[in-house]
Amino acid sequence: MNFARIYHTASTLANGSVLVAGGQNNTYLNSAELYNPLTGTWTTTGSMSAAREQHTATILANGLVLVAGGHSSNPLNSAELYNSSTGTWITTGSMNTVRMYHTASTLANGLVLVIGGYGSTNYLTSAELYNSSTGTWTTTGNMSFARAFPTASILANGSVLVTGGQSIGGAPLNSAELYNPLTGTWTATGSMSSAREYHTASTLANGSVLVAGGDNGTSFPNSAELYNPSTGAWATTGSMSFAREYHTASTLANGFVLVAGGANINSEINSAELYNPLTGTWTTTANPSTIRQWHAASILANGKVLVTGGYGTTYLNSAELY
Repeated sequence: MNFARIYHTASTLANGSVLVAGGQNNTYLNSAELYNPLTGTWTTTGSMSAAREQHTATILANGLVLVAGGHSSNPLNSAELYNSSTGTWITTGSMNTVRMYHTASTLANGLVLVIGGYGSTNYLTSAELYNSSTGTWTTTGNMSFARAFPTASILANGSVLVTGGQSIGGAPLNSAELYNPLTGTWTATGSMSSAREYHTASTLANGSVLVAGGDNGTSFPNSAELYNPSTGAWATTGSMSFAREYHTASTLANGFVLVAGGANINSEINSAELYNPLTGTWTTTANPSTIRQWHAASILANGKVLVTGGYGTTYLNSAELY
């Protein structure tokens, strides 16, 4: 990439290119750049109006990319839209609450649900919806628990499963809850066997959700567990070969889940492994060429996985393909 960056976003566009935006490398970045899978090269594109890290990026039905919130000296509530046809950004309605370390999910009705995170002084229970037709945000039901760094997964029935994260006092959570888009309300569901923050959640072809790794407050578990939407219960599955947090998880076309990089109590790691949903087991695969955490992973149209940036022994501008 043209810039080394961590805490950035990476979005695969309809034309197959990947938009990387924001992040930081000791300086908050407003720059954005595009990866061309056909040439394997990067070109700069329009810069965001606000430098930001720890934001979210969501591809809308109209092809625009919505970037929301994040951090730049202070948490932000601003949002902006990237137009790939013009390579430019335009501001859109601001969120009702400043937030970073949040999640953003596209619902079946086209609205974008943003939940939780950290505000100016506190962890957030609040949630809000972005309407791309009007460019405005409206509040919706609050979660039962304040949480930053949670995961959010869209289930087959349209509900959103939120798991874990960091809550008041910095303690990781094992709780999970479901958002119902039809009622705008939350209900508790089964709790994970382990509290987790900085973990990953991947929706499998059979509709279950695989949660892996993270930090439970005292150690870095290599454990993984599966959520069954039909029963609302969790079941343990095979453990990863390496304990890790700040890793990425990518669901491949063959149904396997690729986990790459991250860190544990010792240092950043460059290992990668594959989860097989049919056997519930992990197998190691080729290592990335560079140790990295706080990176991003994007699935390309050709099925390859593009890993960008992150931190190894320094801030990284390198990229590699699995």
